[in-house]
Formats: sequence, C-alpha cells, structure tokens
Amino acid sequence: MTERYVILDRDGTINVDSDDFIKSPEEWLPLAGSLEAIALLNRHGYKVVVITNQSGIARGLFDLATLAAIHAKMRQLASQADGHIEAIYFCPHGPNDTCDCRKPLDGLFRRFAADTQADLSRTYAIGDSLRDIQAAESAGAKPILVKTGKGEKTALNNPQRNVPIFDNLYDAATHIVSTA
Repeated sequence: MTERYVILDRDGTINVDSDDFIKSPEEWLPLAGSLEAIALLNRHGYKVVVITNQSGIARGLFDLATLAAIHAKMRQLASQADGHIEAIYFCPHGPNDTCDCRKPLDGLFRRFAADTQADLSRTYAIGDSLRDIQAAESAGAKPILVKTGKGEKTALNNPQRNVPIFDNLYDAATHIVSTA
C-alpha cells in the first residue's frame, strides 16, 4: 500500500499567524490542538508534510538559519505531543518573484509528489488561505479549509469554493481519520 500523506500549511494552520510575519522561534506559537492534530494523523497512519510560503526571506526579515530554527522548534514541539513532521517544503520567494513554488502555484506540491511518489489525488491539503486551496486544487490534491488564521475571512470571501471547512486543524484531522 502506498504511503498516506496530509499536507499542512504552516502559518495560520499549525501556528498563530502574524501580519508582521513569524521572524523568530520565539514568535512561533502553536495554535490550540494543532500539535495534537499532527499526532492524531500520525497514529492513524498518515505522514504529515508542511508546505509553506516564507516570503519573509525574500523581504529580508529573516534568513534561512532563522527559518531552520523556527522549523526545528515546530518539529520539537510536535514531537513532544507525539507527532512527527516528515518533511517541510518552503518557498523563499516574494510575491513579485518569478517562481513555480509560491502558492497558489503548485510547484512545491509537485516536488513533494516527485520526492515521495505520493498520489496527490488521495492526499489532503489543509490551509487557511485561498492560495492554499488553489495550490491544492491545481495539484489535484484534496483541499480542506480551516477557520484559524485567515480561514474565517477566506471562507466568507469565497462562498463559491466547494471545499470542506473546519474550525481548526484538530477538527480537520478528526474528519480525515474518521473517513479513512
């Protein structure tokens, strides 16, 4: 049987988002239940991968070493909750850069699928913004919107989007494991 994956956005989905960007490990704070959601998915045989835009790098707000420290904290806290993040893919580019990896484009989804031989049509992708949903749809994954972060506003501004919507990552994870 092929591996089962769930793709998660980072800011606003796993951790508290900030309009000023998350620029240090100290600023990275998990949303209630998000680390437990990762552990729940893992217990039910899902590998968790994070795909995230990190334009703060292009904007000069933090460097790759700081991003690595932020991700080390995220992984450590997930581990303390008995969760495991298999891999993290990030786009370091800004909104005006020409790349294929910045969501809503699906370059990182395609790179993940090539690296893991994952079947994107069987892969859930959870995020809080329209660009998360668009990237998942473009890649052929199964998008889920959470109301945390920008999610509430995304849902209100895009009523035509026919995607499942949950209050938070834990509720989305509970739905995924109950339908498996």
